[in-house]
Amino acid sequence: MADNFVWYELCTNDADGAKAFYGKLFGWTTTRFGGEGAPDYQILEMAGKGVGGMMPLPEGMPKPFWLGYVGVADADDAIDKAKAAGATVHRVLDIPNVGKIGLVNDPQGVGYAFIQGYSDRKSEAFDQARPGHGNWHELYSPDPVAGFEYYAGQYGWTKGRTMPMGEMGDYQLFQADGVDIGGMMRAQGPTPPGWLFYFGVPDIDEAVEAINANGGTVLNGPMEVPGGAWIVQLTDPQGAMVAAVGPRK
Repeated sequence: MADNFVWYELCTNDADGAKAFYGKLFGWTTTRFGGEGAPDYQILEMAGKGVGGMMPLPEGMPKPFWLGYVGVADADDAIDKAKAAGATVHRVLDIPNVGKIGLVNDPQGVGYAFIQGYSDRKSEAFDQARPGHGNWHELYSPDPVAGFEYYAGQYGWTKGRTMPMGEMGDYQLFQADGVDIGGMMRAQGPTPPGWLFYFGVPDIDEAVEAINANGGTVLNGPMEVPGGAWIVQLTDPQGAMVAAVGPRK
């Protein structure tokens, strides 16, 4: 089986502001993780199901950002494979009762993470049928062809459709176990290399209203995409880039 994204994490300099914004946009609530004295980590939940986490912006990082975690069966093996393929493993964390985590830059310099979870409980963070859950993953890479080869070799992803986009190059869909879970394209213009994570919404126009009314900034959209869905790319009030996808009612 191919690996997939199993967790999404917001690193922010204003937890209260982010909680208010994402509560209005995606309907998330938050629960503090760990007991007294534990690090300041909040679980982002949709109808009681964990979708992601929120933590303080690490020292030295210029602005808030989202980080995606790919689930792996063996973190040590994933570390060795990533290094052998030219990736940089910046840090390895072994968190009791949670999992072993690698913080990585792929060979093209794009950051992401992987995790070997210590629980048998299956992640529910990615669910394309439920609003408020992860729905799509978009890689903006300096070299999307090499980028696809890297992730395919690491996590078993396969090619879906290739969609020509004129001067912007191709938009390459990728699949995990035969299901389209994202796309890759060349980073260009003001869009920096990185992963962009899409979360489902029940109504894209209501999402735009929530973004504008609560201090977010629409960067692109609403725009219709193949399959009849609509997308909006945005920054939250603290500057983290994220996206919403859903129907137009």
